[in-house]
Amino acid sequence: MNRKEIREIKKRFSPDMNNFGHIYGCYVNAAREVITYMDSPTMLMENEEREMYMKTLKKVLSGALGRNLLDVEFSTAQVEDSDEHRLLQTLRTSHLSNETMRKILFQRIIDSVDMGDTGYVILLAADAYDVPYKDSGSDEWSEESTDQFEYFVCCLCPVKDPKGALRYLAEEKNFRGASTGSILGAPDMGFMFPTFDDRMTNIYQALYYTRSSADVHSDFLKAVFNLDKLPMAANTQKNAFDSALADSLKDECDIDVVKALHSQIGEKIDLLKEAKSDEAPEIHINELEEILMKSGTSDEAIEKFHDTCKQYFEGEEFFNPENLINRRQFKIETPEVNVSVDPEHAFGIRTEVIDGRSYLMIPISEGITVNGVDVSIPHSTELIKLMRIIIMKTESLNDVRLSVCFVWISCLIT
Repeated sequence: MNRKEIREIKKRFSPDMNNFGHIYGCYVNAAREVITYMDSPTMLMENEEREMYMKTLKKVLSGALGRNLLDVEFSTAQVEDSDEHRLLQTLRTSHLSNETMRKILFQRIIDSVDMGDTGYVILLAADAYDVPYKDSGSDEWSEESTDQFEYFVCCLCPVKDPKGALRYLAEEKNFRGASTGSILGAPDMGFMFPTFDDRMTNIYQALYYTRSSADVHSDFLKAVFNLDKLPMAANTQKNAFDSALADSLKDECDIDVVKALHSQIGEKIDLLKEAKSDEAPEIHINELEEILMKSGTSDEAIEKFHDTCKQYFEGEEFFNPENLINRRQFKIETPEVNVSVDPEHAFGIRTEVIDGRSYLMIPISEGITVNGVDVSIPHSTELIKLMRIIIMKTESLNDVRLSVCFVWISCLIT
C-alpha cells in the first residue's frame, strides 16, 4: 500500500461513520492469562468512548512506510492452503463474527507475545468499504460502487497500571485519595488484512505495524503470519548498513567516505520528498556504489561492499534511505568522547595528522559554551575561528591506541 491508499482507509476510522459495528477484544494479564473477552457494539458506546477506540485502532495505519509500516507477503502456497491464511480469511469474510476463529487468533498471539510484567489488550475491528470510483473523463467521484473492500485490523495495546492520586471531590470540598484505574496504551504492534493495493483487495499481503523502529516483534509475526523471511527493523537495517561499510571497505572507510554517503543519501531523501511520491522511499545498491566510486573507493572494495550488503540484507538490492542514516545528527564517537554535529555543517569536519598525531578538526562560526559558560576564543588578525578536538595518537611498544589528550581551541590564519 502507498500513502494515498493508507490515507483513504484511515478516513474510515471516524467515530461519526459507524462503519465498524463491533469492537472485539481480549484482555490478558502479565501471566498470559485471559481476564476477559470483549464484544462491544459501537452503536451503544458514548461518542467519547467510540472516538477513543477509533483513535487507537487508526494508529495501526500510522507512521512511516518502510519504518513503522511494513509489507507482509504470503507465498502462493500459503494463500492456496495454510492454516494462518485460512484463519485470516475466515475472520475477514465473517466480519470477525466467528467467535471460535477470534479465540484461535487471540491464543496464537498470547502464546507468542511476552510483555514482561505488563498486561495487554488485543483489539479487533472489521469494516466493509464500498470503494468509490471516477467515471471515465470525469473528476467527480461516483456515488455508485462496483467493488467492496472487506478488511479487519488487529492491534495489541499494553495496559498501564493504575496510579494513585489526590483528587478533588466537590461534594466534600476536599482532596481524597483515588486511583486512575488501568489505562489502555497506544498499540505496540498490529496489522491490517488484507491490503488495499491499487484500491483493490490483495489477499497476498497484510500491512504490519510496529511502534518501535528497533523491534518488529518477530514472535508475533511468526505466530500470526508464519513467515519464512521476516522484515528487518529500521534500526537493524542501519546497523547492517554500517557494518557492511566497515567490514567491506576497512581502511578505505574514512570520514570523507562516510560524509559523502550521509550527504548524498540525505539529498536523495529530500528529492523523494519534493516529488511528493506516495510510495515508500527507495535507493538501489547501485546508487550507493556510485557514491563510493566518486569518493575514491577502490573497485575491489566496492565489489566487496555489494556482496556484503546482499548478505546482510538477505539478497535485497533496494533499501529505504531513511533507515540507512540519521538525518538529525552526524555523530562521531571515540572510547573517550562523543561529538554530535548538525548534519548541515558536517561537510567542514576533517581529520588531520600533525606531528604524528591524529586530530579531528571541527570548524565553528560563533561563540562556544563549555559546561553552560560562554567562553572567549583567542583572536587572530584574520578572526578565523576553529575548534580542534584533539585525539592524541600514542604508541606503547606494539600497541597503537587513540586517546583524548585535551580540547584545543585556536584560530588559523589563512
